[in-house]
Order: sequence, then C-alpha cells, then structure tokens
Amino acid sequence: MSRATQVLREVWGYSAFRGPQAEIIAHVSNGGDALVLLPTGGGKSLCYQIPALVRDGMGVVVSPLIALMQDQVAALREAGVRAEFLNSSLSRPEQQRVEKAVRAGSVDILYVAPERLVKDGCLELLDAATIALFAIDEAHCVSQWGHDFRPEYLRLSLLADRYPDIPRIALTATADAATRKEILARLKLDSARVFISSFDRPNIRYRIAERDNARKQLLQFIREEHAGHSGIVYCFTRKSVDETAGFLKDSGINALPYHADKLHETRDEHLSRFIREDAIVMVATIAFGMGIDKPDVRFVAHLDMPKSIEAYYQETGRAGRDGLPADAWMIYGLADVVQQRRLIDQSPSGEEHRRVAGAKLDALLGFCETVDCRRVRLLDYFGESSGACGNCDNCLTPPDLWDATEAARKLMSCIYRCEQASGFGFGALQIIDVLTGQRTAKVEQYRHDRVSTFGIGKELSALQWRAVIRQLVALRLVRVDYDRFNVLRLEVDARHVLGGRRMLQLRKPSEKVARPRRPRRDATSNRPPSDTLGGRSGDAFQALREWRKGVAQEHGVPAYTVFHDATLQEVARRLPVSLDELRGISGIGATKLDRYGELLLAVVRETAASTR
Repeated sequence: MSRATQVLREVWGYSAFRGPQAEIIAHVSNGGDALVLLPTGGGKSLCYQIPALVRDGMGVVVSPLIALMQDQVAALREAGVRAEFLNSSLSRPEQQRVEKAVRAGSVDILYVAPERLVKDGCLELLDAATIALFAIDEAHCVSQWGHDFRPEYLRLSLLADRYPDIPRIALTATADAATRKEILARLKLDSARVFISSFDRPNIRYRIAERDNARKQLLQFIREEHAGHSGIVYCFTRKSVDETAGFLKDSGINALPYHADKLHETRDEHLSRFIREDAIVMVATIAFGMGIDKPDVRFVAHLDMPKSIEAYYQETGRAGRDGLPADAWMIYGLADVVQQRRLIDQSPSGEEHRRVAGAKLDALLGFCETVDCRRVRLLDYFGESSGACGNCDNCLTPPDLWDATEAARKLMSCIYRCEQASGFGFGALQIIDVLTGQRTAKVEQYRHDRVSTFGIGKELSALQWRAVIRQLVALRLVRVDYDRFNVLRLEVDARHVLGGRRMLQLRKPSEKVARPRRPRRDATSNRPPSDTLGGRSGDAFQALREWRKGVAQEHGVPAYTVFHDATLQEVARRLPVSLDELRGISGIGATKLDRYGELLLAVVRETAASTR
C-alpha cells in the first residue's frame, strides 16, 4: 500500500484514500477479485486505476460509453498516465497506433467497449500483452432485472475462463441484493470479495412536489436556485425532451435536447458541449448520463417519475460528483403512477419480471409519498440504516399530516356506488365530480347525481381529491384499471378502511398545487462554495476558471480534467505564492504541478495586483 499511496499522491495529488478505497485497492493489487459498490462521486475509478499502475502490465477497463472513455482517458493523460481507448470513434490509423502501443507495452490503462472486447481480434491483442487487471465498470448493466441492462455484458464471463489468473473488479454505484447476486453469477466472480460503501450522498438535497404546470415549475426552480449552473432534466418521452428544451431555450436558459431520435452528429455535439462548457442544461431521456464524469452538475430534475429507486438513485447521483451542494428535484402526479403501472402490466416479459417491476415501483411510490425523511427511506431500500438527514424537503419543511380515514372511506364508497349504479367503473374525473356534487352532463347521463355519495365530499377541492387518490393508489388501496380506460377499482385491503379497522394518516392536500418550496434555511446554505467566495478569493477563483477554460480548449479536453472546481477554490482561498504551497493542495499531483504550477501562481499574482 505504500506504493499505492505514493501513486495517489504523485498522480492525483490526494494525501489519503477515502472510505473503503484503501482496502479495495490492497485486495485487487494483491490479485484478488472484487465487486465494488460505491456511490457516484465516491471514487470508484481510483479503485482500479491505482492497482493498474501498481501491478505489472496494463489495466483493461470495460466501459459502456464512448463519452466516458474519452473523458477518463483525457483526465488520465492530464495527470501523466499513459491511457488509451479502443472504440468506434477511432479511425483505422488511430486504431492501429493504439494496438501498436499495446503490443509495445507502452499503455498503462486501456479502455474498451464490451462489444469490442469479446471479439477475436481484441482478445488476440490482449493475449499479446501483459494484463494487470480487468475492470468492468457500470457492472449493473449485466443484470436483466436492472434499469440499464446491456446484453453484450453477458459475454464478459469469458474473461474468467480465458484469463483465470488475472484479477477482475466489477464496479457500480447502485445494486440491490438481488442485482449484486446476479452480477457475481453472470461474471463468474465466484470468489470475489464484495465491498459495499454507504449509499449516502449527503451533499444532495432530495425534493419532490406535486405536478401542476411542469415546465413553469421547472423554469422557476432553475431561475431562482440554479441560474448559471449546469444541470440535467429527465423527461419520459422524446417529444417531451424536445418541447421542454425548446421552452427553456425560449425562456433564456442555455438548454439542449438529447435522445435516441436525434441525429448521431447532433447528439455528439450536444454531449460535447454539456461536458466541456459551463451552465448547460441538458434535457434528456433516461438513457443519457450513465458514466458521465462531469463533476459540477448542480441539479438533476425529473419531470416524470422514474421506474424504480435504483433508477432514481443512479440518475440523481449524476449531480454533485464534486461533493459540493446539489439538488435532486422531482415533480410527479397521478398520471405518472398510471403510466408506470400500465407499462408493467402490458410488458411482454414474464410474470416474475412484472412482479419484480411492480414491487420496485411500489418502493418508489412509497419514497415519493413518505412524510418522513426521504434519505432514511432511500438508504433503507439498499439495506442501510440512518437517521433523519436534515437536508431533504421533509426534514427542512415537514409536511402537514391529517386523519384521512373518513375522506378515504367517502372516496372508496363513491367508487363502489358509481360502479354499482352503472354496471361498470369510472375514472378519477367522474368520481371527483360526483364527490364534489358537480352536475356535469356525464354525471347526469349515468344518474350519478342520485347515488348516496353525490356531494358528500364538498369539503375538499377537486385538486385535493386527486392528491388523496394518488396516495391511496400508492398505498395499494385503490388501483387504476388500464384495460378499462383507467377506471378506479378498490383493492382487497380497502375493506379494512371501509370497515373502520384501519386508520390513515396522509399528507394534507393543499388548496392549490404548492411550488416546490425552498426549505427553510439560510439563503446561501445550499449554494456551492464557488458562489460564496468573496473579495480577492472570489476574483482569483473566477480568473482561475477563465485560465482553465483556455487550457482545456487548447488541449481539446473538458475543463474539469485540467482541475476540478474544488481544487481551484482551494487555490483561491489560500492564494499561494510558491510551488511548495501549491504542492499541499488536494488535486494537484506531480505532473500537474510541473505542467501548470507556475501558470497557476501567475494567475494568482495577476489577480492580487489588479485588486490592490
């Protein structure tokens, strides 16, 4: 480990390992197999990059995305590591250059796409090299129960048979117990040690609100809390992506759309701009973001509910990778529940798959509707216990609760009476009209103004009744029958409420859809330190960012591969005057100190001189 610590300090400029990194690196460096679960931003990459440099030979990293490979190779080269990648973006001469370097033993770390790795040509190339280890990144892609299943990952088990003496490390940010078991089995990691770190991302603030006007709510959120910040907005459909991006752009937000229907060149251009530029808001379908290393994403917003807690955790984890404050913001409504249930019920997959998908959706609904700490509920899903976090909407602005038993009984009785009167069921709109005593044409057509429940729910507005319905659906007391035009049906457990044997405490529905409120807290408390630096330090930080931008453009790499914001902030705070003072700043390794040290000091001196 002394050699590993030396590499950490000289290459990356860090003085100590975090969490379980040291134990993982020691195990893999000594030839052991491992399955590693670390949260996004938790330092997974170092767990295979350092053993690859410590062991003899070349580390081979299996990565599912071209953009991820390019970013990581760029960052490694900036740090002085001989890194290369093999993927479809390379021309034939470039590919030949990389292959020649591999055969010559002049590559420290090689990134390869899974579909390329399993081809005979690539395997023969690896046979000719000395291999230090195999790292399988985004390992949850091997799970057919997972949210990012990639069939080509299933063939990676051949590494165990072809290279039995070379250590393999599989890594992911999210996997429940069943998925972990599947990863181990499908990759033949029979004797691998499993390392599970905390899933907690304390710098992320979780916030969920009811949908009213989705785009206006989103615009207000960005303008009031994240003006000038990079962020990701997830939408369910490609049409919604295009329309939302257009709306934001028309509203003065620097927004770009990204989805599978976009021309390949356009997608690549948008991705490159998002990675390399500041203050870009990417509006995308959920396919976007896996493996994106951009550290300064300040928010992830969901305009539609994801499919599971794993998907939500993975997607929100793309915010705040630099450890600075970030927001996970979501709005949803009854339509999301209906849509997700329909997709599950109409799935061509087998009954077992639908059952698992339904259970995952139930867990997510429970997370959305909980009145307790969201972080406690989120971590509990992954088998981790915790106390109230003080950094989610429920902790900072506790929701009002009410005894909703009587309201639920009225609603359930109305569903039953309307169906009895007509011989078939009705959707939420009709049930609410009957409850609130609205003599609409449809109510009179079916004579629902004559049922005993007509008008018994006038104490709540239509909006409030929709909130009650949504929560009862989440509790599996009411279901939506998708095969019958989304009519409401009573579940078996509804009889316990109707019979007075079960009491219900629900979120108190408001008279109008509430804005996703800023939790009560000092206005600057959730702002990144870059927004709060003042005086000479603030001026120095902005000057350093401009300098970094120029260097990144000159080298053709993302700005954060030169230096992270956190490193530049520390330089701006300390205002060093010598290389020795720079050497102690986290993120400045030996190569970067030699390459950029004097330039950093010059920027600091110039800023100091201009502010005297």
